[in-house]
Amino acid sequence: MNHRGVEFTVAKTAIPGIWQWQFRIGEQIKTGRTETKIDLLAIRRVQLRIDRELKAIGRETA
Repeated sequence: MNHRGVEFTVAKTAIPGIWQWQFRIGEQIKTGRTETKIDLLAIRRVQLRIDRELKAIGRETA
């Protein structure tokens, strides 16, 4: 999937309700897990995380 030009993945784990995600911004790879039963909520949480990372990078370069 793609959000603001950043490719990311969200995948179910063997544990019900746990989703594993990963995205890359430049050379930095971020991974993590989120807990929810709704797949769209897991995707939205990753998108919000990407937004936070991009905002932090914007502050560093300004």
